[in-house]
Amino acid sequence: MTTLGTPLSPSATRVMLLGSGELGKEVLIALQRLGVETIAVDRYENAPGQQVAHHARTITMSDPAQLKALIEAEKPALVVPEIEAIATPMLQELEEAGTVRVIPTARAARLTMDREGIRRLAAETLGVPTSPYKFCDSLAELQAAIDAGIGYPCIVKPVMSSSGKGQSKIDGPADVQKAWDYAMAGGRVSHGRVIVEGFIDFDYEITLLTVRAKDAAGGVQTQFCDPIGHVQVSGDYVESWQPHPMAPAALAKAQQIAQAVTADLGGQGLFGVELFVKGDEVWFSEVSPRPHDTGMVTMATQWQNEFELHARAILGLPVDTSLKSPGASAVIYGGVDATGIAFDGVAEALQVPGSDIRLFGKPESFTKRRMGVALVHAADTDTARKLAKEAASRVKPRK
Repeated sequence: MTTLGTPLSPSATRVMLLGSGELGKEVLIALQRLGVETIAVDRYENAPGQQVAHHARTITMSDPAQLKALIEAEKPALVVPEIEAIATPMLQELEEAGTVRVIPTARAARLTMDREGIRRLAAETLGVPTSPYKFCDSLAELQAAIDAGIGYPCIVKPVMSSSGKGQSKIDGPADVQKAWDYAMAGGRVSHGRVIVEGFIDFDYEITLLTVRAKDAAGGVQTQFCDPIGHVQVSGDYVESWQPHPMAPAALAKAQQIAQAVTADLGGQGLFGVELFVKGDEVWFSEVSPRPHDTGMVTMATQWQNEFELHARAILGLPVDTSLKSPGASAVIYGGVDATGIAFDGVAEALQVPGSDIRLFGKPESFTKRRMGVALVHAADTDTARKLAKEAASRVKPRK
């Protein structure tokens, strides 16, 4: 039986999030509703999650010494990585020493912090279907990999980046230099290495939110949310909807792949598994051992959204992945480069039937930075998608 304490008291259950953006903010809120004392860590002051947590800390999370010192000082029961740019070898060291429990595990955090670790695990260790790929350390290696069999078109991504940064499609030789330069500018921490993937002519791509949570007997069971469809532009999510219809055979294969990958990573929590689908064929793309940006739609569609599922699972509590209503989400971009922007049109957006708005509270806006999301529930996903985009378009950020 899980025992939960009282925040800001000697009995408190203390949980530290490493990364406190919009996804971390919602996890923190879900944890607080269960009486958890929260510590929000980020690389900059006043990150969205720091605005709601009991404690806010700002460090360079990729610096092992800073990370170790903070964890040893705060003594959380759980450390929950919410981004990739973290000194994961230090997390492994602290976990092995019994200092802290890492969600889902320190090994999972290390393997998924860059695309190389998780791709090699999926394709080479577990043998699940993926696109053809090569890892390259230079422009010359990238060109050689394309010429040797990857071919055109292909996709180039930094081995470590977030929200599609540095990702581009190469249609021919003229695009190779530009794609390499863009990947170098968009990568986090590990510079100079990319993955180039052969292009899969898929019908659609989905996120399959996969939850590893304890059952009544104390064992860990895997449960799945309904598939989430999404549109990405340059690797960055712009809209999502749930449920996405799938043929039974394709859904079964997607669940088998997601189960295999997440079982190997182990631990408890929610995983965002990205998959390509063509007919009944399914290919693994990526996995995040944490809530997924496309999964923000679950705030409108599920009885327990992805953040609540993650909070419950990591605390050893039962979860419910059932759908409440079809729905959709659409991104609200900053539109301007400025700090402390204002938003007009929120009332107009909320006049859209079935709509809700989340403004993340990021202190600095960029033209293409995700500053909020419109959520809509409706009788079907086509209606929800149309209404979500309409609601998002009515919100007008300004300096």
